[in-house]
Amino acid sequence: MKSNFYSLGAMLLSLSLLTSCSNDDNGNNTVNYEIPTSYTFERNGATTVDFSGQTARLQMLDAMGAVYTTAATDGTTLDGMTLQNMFSNTNNPFALNALNTSGKNLKSKTAASNDYFTLFLGGGSTTEKVAVQSFFESQFTTGALASQGNAASAGVAGAYLDGSKMRLFAANGLEPQQVLLKGLMGAVMMDQISNQYLSVNTLDNASIRIENTNKVMAENANFTTMEHYWDEAYGYVYGADDATNNSLKYWSSYIEQVNADTDFNTVSAEINLAFRKGRAAIEANDYLVRDQQIAIIRKNLALVAAVRSVYYLQEGKAKLVQDNGAKAFHALSEGYGFIMALRYTRQPGTDTPYFSKEEVDTMLATLTSGTNGLWDIDNLSPKLDAVAGQIASRFGFSVAQASTVN
Repeated sequence: MKSNFYSLGAMLLSLSLLTSCSNDDNGNNTVNYEIPTSYTFERNGATTVDFSGQTARLQMLDAMGAVYTTAATDGTTLDGMTLQNMFSNTNNPFALNALNTSGKNLKSKTAASNDYFTLFLGGGSTTEKVAVQSFFESQFTTGALASQGNAASAGVAGAYLDGSKMRLFAANGLEPQQVLLKGLMGAVMMDQISNQYLSVNTLDNASIRIENTNKVMAENANFTTMEHYWDEAYGYVYGADDATNNSLKYWSSYIEQVNADTDFNTVSAEINLAFRKGRAAIEANDYLVRDQQIAIIRKNLALVAAVRSVYYLQEGKAKLVQDNGAKAFHALSEGYGFIMALRYTRQPGTDTPYFSKEEVDTMLATLTSGTNGLWDIDNLSPKLDAVAGQIASRFGFSVAQASTVN
């Protein structure tokens, strides 16, 4: 993974304080309210923002990724049961005890949005939810198999020295660590943002909208339930950032990497402003503006996933001539994970993702088709181009534009 770190504070301060005017919920009066330059909201002198649960889950994912890194670096056998316990947060698996006692876990939030998998729209099913969770659990077993001391080769799970970094590859060439990390960015973070917490079905469910309008606080809290749902979506993007060390993680980091390209250099500002503007609109009971910001966030976050998918496929393609193709597999595994995330995107104004489950499954199967998956390098380049072209075309950019993002 290529990492670019940006000063979060500088980015936020560069966005000027804005004022919005919009009709209230009844459409009778115009209300004025300010959009703050940072994601700071208070009531009676105390913060109303809480996304601690999201931060905990992102920290859990960090810890899971570190299990693969440690096994690969130290040449030790990866313990798949440790990863299983981390995924479900059972048997106190984390070194940070606050995570063990948090009551949070990643498994229950994997492919678990109400809109796509359980209640509202019927776009998915609980059967699919279980299948997706099982797929990620299979990456624990694959990682353990790859750590048994074999050198990675066609049809053989094992370790590969990529420059100074040791990596673990499955028999088909995929890197289970990256499939897990990038895949859960989609199946947990993207799904919960676009199809759960920013779903109108969730935000306006039951009495939530009435309570927000009347500023009825959630139990033992300084926020309304609607405010909190919005904060939780925000937390899945920015909840692991460390402004002190200028460190961005997961979606926040990739938003900035995509934004660094001139073809996509409005993505970061649009997402950040939409989160702040939507939250301010919720406080002001301006639900029309709230919903407009939901569309902006969904569209831009999906674009980031698409651009990174294409970028990594093309980066991998450029490295296929090295080490019998193995040099390419880290990038291709990241691309594979980002393609998985496309299933959890949401087209604004619709109840559907930019790519259906069936389309995503077909693209993934194309990449790993053949006797030994990615190791079939003689036939891999045209597959990479075809999938990259399909994604770019759907989102309205060119493969060349996405390939220049670093």
